[in-house]
Amino acid sequence: MVSRAYTVAFEGVETRPVEVQCAVTPGMPAFSVVGLPDKAVSEARDRVRTALGAMAIALPSKRITVNLSPADLPKEGSHFDLPIALALLAALEVIPEDAVEATTALGELSLDGALLPVIGALPAALAAAAEERTLLCPRASGAEAAWVDAAQVIGAGTLADVVRHYTGQSPLPPAAPGEVTGDASGRDLRDVKGQERAKRALEIAAAGRHHLLMVGSPGAGKSMLAARLPGILPPLTAAEALETSMIHSLAGLLDEGGISRARPFREPHHTASMAAIVGGGRRAAPGEISLAHNGVLFMDEFPEFPRTVLETLRQPIETGEVMIARANAHVKYPCRFMLVAAANPCRCGHLSDPARACARAPQCGEDYLGRISGPLLDRFDMRIDVPPVAFSDLDLPAAGDGTATVACRVRDARAAQAARYGEHAAFRLNADAEGSALEAAATPDAEGRALISRAADRFGLSARGYHRVLRLARTIADLDGTEAVRQPHVAEALSYRLAGMTDS
Repeated sequence: MVSRAYTVAFEGVETRPVEVQCAVTPGMPAFSVVGLPDKAVSEARDRVRTALGAMAIALPSKRITVNLSPADLPKEGSHFDLPIALALLAALEVIPEDAVEATTALGELSLDGALLPVIGALPAALAAAAEERTLLCPRASGAEAAWVDAAQVIGAGTLADVVRHYTGQSPLPPAAPGEVTGDASGRDLRDVKGQERAKRALEIAAAGRHHLLMVGSPGAGKSMLAARLPGILPPLTAAEALETSMIHSLAGLLDEGGISRARPFREPHHTASMAAIVGGGRRAAPGEISLAHNGVLFMDEFPEFPRTVLETLRQPIETGEVMIARANAHVKYPCRFMLVAAANPCRCGHLSDPARACARAPQCGEDYLGRISGPLLDRFDMRIDVPPVAFSDLDLPAAGDGTATVACRVRDARAAQAARYGEHAAFRLNADAEGSALEAAATPDAEGRALISRAADRFGLSARGYHRVLRLARTIADLDGTEAVRQPHVAEALSYRLAGMTDS
């Protein structure tokens, strides 16, 4: 007789169903796990045996074989402990086999039978819902998985609780979703003195999800501006929150099952490796670009990142997804993020400051910013100079609109874009528009077309640069609340796109 339980294996944010088969047959006493398990899965037999012993359930003096099917799919992680224990308990007729087969389970067992939380409960719940099964998981993971309304989620504290639940002695209640958390940073744009042009650029970038490069002297406020970007971004929609939380679930970043409606803001250090930024490692884990999905990736000291790391950003910026190819895994993660980069004008940072003239100007600046390749630079919609703020300006009262006011304008602009691109499943924002949709939405008036044509000829805009100017102009028009893209919108878009470029 072969009993069966069900669980999942993870391939990025995707799940693969795994059938856990258990057979107890006559022969020399042994407990083996087959089906391409890794070290953690192979060690499950010892955790399961000891946990059952703690419940006074003795294993028979027979051969116990657990097969993880499909056998050619690599199995990784400690979450296979619970389904292996369920299949074994069903084979021993301790719990009903039909109830186990109607369940997708995952969880790690401690030696005393307690169930420990594991990563991936949220995508596992989606998989259980697709197969019309109940999800059984540790109680600490239940609040996270319960966000999937289509699946019933049962959270258990110990393996003994699971046995009592399946035998009807003490049924477990369904798990409740965790708390929805918001952004409590409290950082306001009015805290930034001066830098009105940079604030305007930040608003435009947030409204259309445009990539932004800020270049300025140390202490000019680049990091301060970027830190206030999450406050002006609209909250995640329900679908975006679920999509983003699935990635964070695989990375173990969800706090007590709570799902945040604030957009992710990731700021890796410039010493981060390629695997940390793009993703990878032994288990092909998501990197910073995927953890910033539907949010912001802020890369301070941009030229200081290794050249190989910077160049790997080029394709994900265009496609919105990254394929991590390894010898034993090909995993795809979504990574549609807004890239905000900050850089000093040169290594010393004072290239443009006449009071601290750089001895190696202008070669110092050319060498330093030259670390950013032309193809990568071409993918930034906006490039702005952030000049130093005079000491006397710091004592002036706050000027300009605060975060709440700017956030309302950004929200309205994004709502207009969502309505405009409602028929297009591939994109909802101006930064992603392409083809006929971009042509219909962002074709400027006659004066605007003449202006962008002259700029393209004079500055040698690439085809990518030309379309990015149109997208940027469309966003500026949305912030103005106008349906037509006019010459002033094109002129402002070109001023951000061509910043720092000189006539050849």
